[in-house]
Amino acid sequence: MAEMKPNPVPRRIHEVRRTDTPSGVTHVRAQQPDRFTVVGNHLLQHPVLSLTAIGLAAHILSLPEGAPVDIRSLAERFPEGRDRIAFALRELETHGYLRRVRERTESGRIVTRTYAHHLPHRVPAVPGTGAAPRARRPVPRPSRDAQAAPQEDDRGEGWADPVPPAPRVPEAPAAPARADQPDPPADETAPHPRDDRAVTLLAGLRRTDARLTLSRRDVHRLAPAVTAWFDVGAGASTVIHTLTAGLPAVLESPAALIAYRLRNQLPPPLPALTAPPAPSATAAHPMRNCDGCDRGFRAAEPGRCRDCRAFVPATCAA
Repeated sequence: MAEMKPNPVPRRIHEVRRTDTPSGVTHVRAQQPDRFTVVGNHLLQHPVLSLTAIGLAAHILSLPEGAPVDIRSLAERFPEGRDRIAFALRELETHGYLRRVRERTESGRIVTRTYAHHLPHRVPAVPGTGAAPRARRPVPRPSRDAQAAPQEDDRGEGWADPVPPAPRVPEAPAAPARADQPDPPADETAPHPRDDRAVTLLAGLRRTDARLTLSRRDVHRLAPAVTAWFDVGAGASTVIHTLTAGLPAVLESPAALIAYRLRNQLPPPLPALTAPPAPSATAAHPMRNCDGCDRGFRAAEPGRCRDCRAFVPATCAA
């Protein structure tokens, strides 16, 4: 009979593949004949997406066709809350894993249809959310004199690399202005010095949401409306919250949205603070001597003091 060893080698588990690093992950794999979803590593190991966005994308890909994936339905299903879910949906939409399109039904009702892409599609890059795809430009039509056909890239889509810009021709120096020549008209879009605070606020909105990036012309045009908010007593934090809270999922014109909110949500001016009424000054009564105890007290008419009136009945006092 063989001797029992105190430290026998553990039996090997066929489903487990050991790793060389003790701290690394060890997969315990199992066969799943049904109820599974194929998700690509390009999503699960995405270098930019947050963990909330990756988990939400995996959940959406596992749902059947027609399942509701709006913010309210997802907030009732998960404990993250509407703000985090809305931010994760915008991440997926930015990186091409989600596309929300407003469509009109046969009855004329406008609904938002959500398309979940198992492979990311091309989307225009948003500032601050990732790198933009390499710009491609359609191949121009060859002239009649050209003999060679346009070259196609390795994708075979008929796209070519961008054409390098033409060399810039130096401009001729401007002629010196004459003394009798009238001054050029002032720039109509230049902000008033009174609107400097409003210009700073509007230009910094893109720090809160990259979709609220405004052009210089829009900032100068909307600055007087923000100054009107400051004139009625609203602070900068109040204006920023009004312009950035509850933004729609698809924001096509940020300048139009900001102009609408500044115009329609302008609060009334703060009421003037009224001082409390001053206490009325009453003349002090003269000093009197009590008819009962000869103690001095103030009263409008001569008589007895308060203590004597308390102990002497009214009939005796009379």
